[in-house]
Amino acid sequence: MLPIFYRMLYFKGFTIMIFLVVISFSCNTDKTQEADNSSTVSNLVSENLDQEFFACKSVDEVQGFLKKHPSLTKFYFADSSVDSTQLAQQLFSISQNPDFQSFRNQLDSLIGSRDETILKPLSKAFRQIRYYYPGFNVPKIQFMVTGFTGNDLYISDSLIIIGLDYFGGPAARYRPNVFDYQLRRYQKEYIVPSILFFESNQFNRINLGDQTMLADMIGYGKGYEFVKQIMPETPDSLIVGYSEENLGRTYNSQQQIWSYFIASKLLYEKSDLIKRKFIEERPFTSEIGAKIPGAIARWIGWRIVSRYVAENPEVTLPQLMEIDNAPRILQESGYKGQPDEEQ
Repeated sequence: MLPIFYRMLYFKGFTIMIFLVVISFSCNTDKTQEADNSSTVSNLVSENLDQEFFACKSVDEVQGFLKKHPSLTKFYFADSSVDSTQLAQQLFSISQNPDFQSFRNQLDSLIGSRDETILKPLSKAFRQIRYYYPGFNVPKIQFMVTGFTGNDLYISDSLIIIGLDYFGGPAARYRPNVFDYQLRRYQKEYIVPSILFFESNQFNRINLGDQTMLADMIGYGKGYEFVKQIMPETPDSLIVGYSEENLGRTYNSQQQIWSYFIASKLLYEKSDLIKRKFIEERPFTSEIGAKIPGAIARWIGWRIVSRYVAENPEVTLPQLMEIDNAPRILQESGYKGQPDEEQ
């Protein structure tokens, strides 16, 4: 049985599908060095499939479009309960709806330049990943807009499909059908950090035999730290998914949170039912307090990992990702709920 870290999605509301690829890389890196990000990854390929889709003038043309791009039917529309013919009819009906056409035009304005908002940051991040992992396979990027018919994100080691209709933000005419506390994540600013978190799974070595809460916490923490080191300018709120207000309040309450974890003996808890209360996304963690956000174990896991990195500056990112001993990271981090010294 996989740990919750791999069985759960980054955002509870996200229906991201991902292939977890176990890849071995070898490289000698100096943690103090960075890749030259003055230019982008030269082989980043992107396709605006939504434009091709909206150019279809009949159901038959939509069927031809789906046959031309089989990954859409196989992966992006994987949750659809209809066959390919019915799917083509459904999609064509959506594309002809005046309200949806207006929504699509609004999305273009809200998302802005796809190159500036998504592709350039992704390209820069992929270049940095290539610096640490020369064998990293740069995936193709495809954009779609289907009125929430498909998934929000599909991510594999070779392909990323982005459903832009999910990421219009609070000003969008239509929003995805998720809980209010999850809607914050459905903004364009979260797209790239979310993708990078899942890309980290390729390199994030875990001990499948360790079913403890601590192992899941460190798994998430290493993923978040991967994003931070690949894109250091990214606000922590976009990486972990908390609002700035929640993040600040949680940071100031971490001694209370840590004390609860220790007193309740949660670190080595193996019950999925109990672990989910602290790892899954919720409006708040009622067991600790109404002002403590959900998924608090993930954030504490990141605090442990970040303290480990601070205490062991000689450890490179690839070396960190290779450590599958969660108790070791906790012990060598020296973390006991304390804030950073500079704070």
